[in-house]
Amino acid sequence: MSLSWKARRRWSIFILVVALPLYVVVVVNVIDLFDRPPFWLELVIYVALGIVWALPLKAVFKGVGQPQPEEEREGTGSGSADRPGGRSAGR
Repeated sequence: MSLSWKARRRWSIFILVVALPLYVVVVVNVIDLFDRPPFWLELVIYVALGIVWALPLKAVFKGVGQPQPEEEREGTGSGSADRPGGRSAGR
């Protein structure tokens, strides 16, 4: 079952505000349990872990930055569909 645009938007906000900072704290604490590796290895570990968190959440973030799709809008339009990008045709 696919999440609606509104649900994906809410989950993405929760992930960025709550889950991601918690993930950072956990990663830093786990890394601190071991002896400090060389700088280049520590950099590789942090870059890899910085990418890994986003891979399973790609579906949640997909399309969230776009306007809400017409088929999911409730109520009548706000007029923004008439002016994509907020510009008139003459510009």
